[in-house]
Order: sequence, then C-alpha cells, then structure tokens
Amino acid sequence: MKKLMKLVSVAMITTMTVGVLVGCGSSSTTSTPSKKSDSKKIGMVVSTLNNPFFVTLKAGAEAKAKELGYQLLVVDSQNDSSKELSNVQDLLQKGVSAIILNPVDSDAAQSSVMEANNEKIPLITVDRKSNGGEVVCHIASDNVKGGEMAGNFIKEQLGDKGNIAELQGTTGASATRDRGKGFHNIVDVDKNLKVVSSQPADFDRQKGLTVTENMLQSNSNIQAIFAQNDEMALGAVKALGTSGKKAIVVGFDGGDDAKKAVDAGEMTATVAQQPKLMGSMAIENVKKILSGASVAKEIGVDLKLYVKTKK
Repeated sequence: MKKLMKLVSVAMITTMTVGVLVGCGSSSTTSTPSKKSDSKKIGMVVSTLNNPFFVTLKAGAEAKAKELGYQLLVVDSQNDSSKELSNVQDLLQKGVSAIILNPVDSDAAQSSVMEANNEKIPLITVDRKSNGGEVVCHIASDNVKGGEMAGNFIKEQLGDKGNIAELQGTTGASATRDRGKGFHNIVDVDKNLKVVSSQPADFDRQKGLTVTENMLQSNSNIQAIFAQNDEMALGAVKALGTSGKKAIVVGFDGGDDAKKAVDAGEMTATVAQQPKLMGSMAIENVKKILSGASVAKEIGVDLKLYVKTKK
C-alpha cells in the first residue's frame, strides 16, 4: 500500500512539473514586446518626390530636423494612397514619435491618420488636409486666397474679358478643391470672363502638356490658363509653344523652374508658396507637440504673386 501511495505521489509531482513547464513555454511564445517610440525619431510621408515643390518641402524639414537633433525618416507615397497607408504603417513599426503627413488624397488620408491615432502617435498634415481622423496641426498656405490672387491677376491682365482654361490638380486633394474655389470666387461672378474648359491634370507636367494640347484643339480662342500648380503650368507653356499660340499662363507654388519661366517671359506669373519654410515649420511644431506644448490647429504660411520684374 505504501509503495502504491509513493507511486501516486511521484506521478502527481511529475504531472505538476510538466504543467508548469508547459505553462512557461506557452507564455514565452505568445508574448510580444510592446512597441516603443523613439523621441528623437520623426516620420515624414510625402505625396510624391517627383515634384520640385515637395522636394523643397522635404529639404526644409531635413535641415530643421538636423538643426534640432532629430532623425527624420522620409518616405515617398508616389501619388498612391494605398502606398501612403503602407508607409505610415512602416514608420509606426519603426517607432517614430510623430508623423508629418503630406496626403495624396484628402479623403483617403483618413486611413493613414487613423493608423497613427490608434497607436497614439501625434500626426500633423502639411500642404494638404485629411478629411478625417485626429490631426494635431495643419500647416499650409491659404489655398483659397491663392486661387483668388490668380483669378484677380488674370482678370486684370485680360481687361475683365476673355476665355480662360483651368488645369486642376489631383481629384480629391484639398489643394485642388481650395485653389479652384478661390479662382472661381473671382472669375465666376464676372459674366465677361468665361472658363471654357476645366480639366484635371493631376499636378503633373506631362499631363499638363497633354491636357492643354487637347484644350487648345477644342477651344482655339483661349486667352489665359490657370494651372493649380507650376508643373502643370510648365506643361501648358510647352503646349502653347508647340501650337504656336499665345496665352497668359499663371501657375501656383513658386518653384525655381516656374520663376525662371516667368523671368524668361514664358509664364506670366506664379502664386508663390514657401515649401522650405513649411517643412521647417512642421519640424518646429512637432518639437512643441513632443515637449507637451500646445500648438495652433491651423497655421498659415504667406503667399505672394511672382511676376517678371520690369527693368
């Protein structure tokens, strides 16, 4: 009987030991280390680096990040909202403490913003807004005001009468909507000004060229073209040159290529933004946010009309 009791005790001890070991093994395989953000690591998601404006925006952010001692991880969404979302997810995995987002599309950007919100990582937008999610701060030029500046300048140049074509940016982008709104605030109220064609060219120079060529074929009497960015305006300039036609061309951004074109008399004007300053301001405001300071919900950056200087 004693021998039997001893065997039972050994069996029970063995069973308990195995159970403990199995429990330990299970715990070690299912637990995952929690992600920790690096307070000196910032992510920046740019809509496209195939555009001089956003290259300059990136340069301004990089210079300020270096000055303030931050590591800036910059990724290119290549004008693809799904890639933008993937970029945000990758940056969160890399442990960034904040994200600067320049959206491809304002509606689609909500998914990217929500990813950061879910991880409790502060996010600010630059140049283009997100139409959803919690954005701590938005830094941009007043695009409505800029569109109005372009409209007033064209109206003045035409003597309050003429046919105008409009090259729109990427459908769904807040900059497209706001620049168009400002422009139409001016030209639509004057019955002597007529927008004979308004088509998207996706902020792209080659598309600006192609769309303008089609516009000129359909409307032979276009006196002015408003392009919602400089890249499309430069495409329009090339189309005009090829067709042998002349028209007032006003762009938007104030990039180096556009300013050179204005100085050369090829473009008439550009509504100049300050992308380098915008990039710098983005980093400065991230620093404030990470230190616990409050920042304005929206921060405007000054615009000015760049025209050829008379000598």
